[in-house]
Amino acid sequence: MRFTDKSIIVTGAASGIGRAAARLFAAEGGRVVACDRSDAVAETADMIGVAGGHAIALRMDAGREEDVAQAVATAVERFGGLDVFWANAGVTGAARGGFFDATPDDWLELLRVNLVGPFLAVKHAAPTIAERGGGAIICTASVAGIRSGAGPAHYSASKAGVINLVQTAAQQLAGTGVRVNAICPGLIETGMTRPMYERARAKGAEAKIGQLNPLKRGGQPEEIARAALFLASDEASYVNGQAVAVDGGLSSSHPFVPPPPGQAAV
Repeated sequence: MRFTDKSIIVTGAASGIGRAAARLFAAEGGRVVACDRSDAVAETADMIGVAGGHAIALRMDAGREEDVAQAVATAVERFGGLDVFWANAGVTGAARGGFFDATPDDWLELLRVNLVGPFLAVKHAAPTIAERGGGAIICTASVAGIRSGAGPAHYSASKAGVINLVQTAAQQLAGTGVRVNAICPGLIETGMTRPMYERARAKGAEAKIGQLNPLKRGGQPEEIARAALFLASDEASYVNGQAVAVDGGLSSSHPFVPPPPGQAAV
């Protein structure tokens, strides 16, 4: 029960990683403001309530300043303050072909959610968390932000920005007791990646999903959520300004085509 009576905001909580995290935070005693622009966020809050936890659902756009400020105000009003903010909401952007097919509007909308959103989370959450004596802000980056090869250019650039944002924010918040870290998920089965998973299954190629990482599988939302709970907890009290890859080992090397079965190095 690491989060007993702690006030926690999770964005992108209508499904996938955000829903898994909201449920885990609540299971460990947290009082959760589950945020998303999808109506399905109400289902997340209902799941938590049925399990005996405490949560409220809030429709919001993570890249809109008024909405982020309202989420923080809601946490203060309903739960007496704020201890943890996970800026998890993100988008992949419209698929328009290759690098040279993307438009400035494609980039601007994706950056608004993926990078401006985490900035707004830090801007509005940090002062309130500091009033409680400190706490944690987590931002969802990606292995795509570490190096090329894991996503489209605009998505990768936005996630690289998140990694730098948490480093910069940690320095800006020196002495406040507010820690800021990023999680860099690898290939995780969520609504965002579902089309890829469905195509692979339809072709009978599901075994190839995640073949480029040493664990040779994709990840599950709960595996990312558990890493976030660690970073949000007092167990990570000396972890600050870091980008933690949770990717099955993918980012430990540049992607490569693995050798056939039986020929792998031991």
